[in-house]
Amino acid sequence: MAEQTRVVIVGGGAAGFFAAIACAEKLGAAGTVTLYEATAHPLAKVRVSGGGRCNVTHACFEPRELVKRYPRGGRELLGAFHRWQPRDTVEWFAARGVETKTEEDGRMFPVTDDSATIVECLTRAAAEAGVTVVTSLGVRKVERLAREGAAPDFWITLTDATTVRCNRLLLATGGNKSSAGLTIAEALGHTIVPPVPSLFTFHIDDKRLEGLSGVSVENAVTSVAGTKLKESGPLLITHWGLSGPAILKLSAWGARELAERNYEFTVGVNFAPPHTRDTLVRELSGVREQNLRKQIATWSPFAMPQRLWERLVTSSGITPATPWAQVGNAALATLAGQVTAAEFKVVGKSLFKEEFVTCGGVRLGEVDFKTMESRVCPGLYFAGEVLDIDGITGGFNFQSAWTTGWLAGQALGG
Repeated sequence: MAEQTRVVIVGGGAAGFFAAIACAEKLGAAGTVTLYEATAHPLAKVRVSGGGRCNVTHACFEPRELVKRYPRGGRELLGAFHRWQPRDTVEWFAARGVETKTEEDGRMFPVTDDSATIVECLTRAAAEAGVTVVTSLGVRKVERLAREGAAPDFWITLTDATTVRCNRLLLATGGNKSSAGLTIAEALGHTIVPPVPSLFTFHIDDKRLEGLSGVSVENAVTSVAGTKLKESGPLLITHWGLSGPAILKLSAWGARELAERNYEFTVGVNFAPPHTRDTLVRELSGVREQNLRKQIATWSPFAMPQRLWERLVTSSGITPATPWAQVGNAALATLAGQVTAAEFKVVGKSLFKEEFVTCGGVRLGEVDFKTMESRVCPGLYFAGEVLDIDGITGGFNFQSAWTTGWLAGQALGG
């Protein structure tokens, strides 16, 4: 009688669960799949993502376009996305009774607008596939044991000091500095790219932003002085500084560079793209001619919140009650600069708690992206953020988790 395949999966997040389900469904009665989650709450990040709605994926169904949303890992994911992409994710959940919807910006959510729908679906699918889920129990150490005439086994020491043995091992523990998966991977011969935060908001102490918490701009262009970093999208003013996709995307693409600067740099903001300072001066001159008697602060000629317009006016040294007719060319130029080229000193960061993401992790060249198996240690597999992969905000990090998890699961169960 053939020996049963014993598979252990470390990490009960999106990638770990997806891999466990794919593996167990393929293995059937030919093996066992056990998933260990160190905390009491598997799928915790799934539950809080998207403000509790779970941004499952993004409606980008062309792999070559999709990989452009990954500051790290895009090249390696191209082939992977040809095998499992957002359309496959949507169909997978639909086949299990979870319908999704697409919002204007391309983000996809369950129609229930409740992340519990996704958590329950994954939990149920794992149970139906025969996955054994063990919570509040992590992995402390892994040793690789050679077997004469057969593939090596893994001898695993759990956090309660008990031991288990398996033929194949998947690490899907996430990528933060305290990740047990990174420690284990390094001990088994892998190179670890030092992890740093990827999605974060900017701490700014500037009177121009005081009292404007909650004010948002539909589209702004942001940049980091002295770099080529530049992004666009919605911008949100918070009580600690700036947030929103225009900032989060900037932080993702600049994750390592901004970490090297110790999160102290100057961010430029154009509140009224596609205007430049020069085109806006001409526009404001025309507005002045048509509104001579109106007070400059009482009406914004652009699609921006009135409170923000008033603040930019006063920040330009113009008294709010000044009629347009009395605003000189020099003052107009200053105002145009505040609107299109405002500069703010960033003094730190705040992690974007709904989508905590890191860049860094297991070096990608050491992994076969057809199977997600280690090129260094046969029988060892990876999925999710334990790898040096991260995407911008908008469902892209979950999609890489589903893709790498599915590919790993197929190979583990093969």
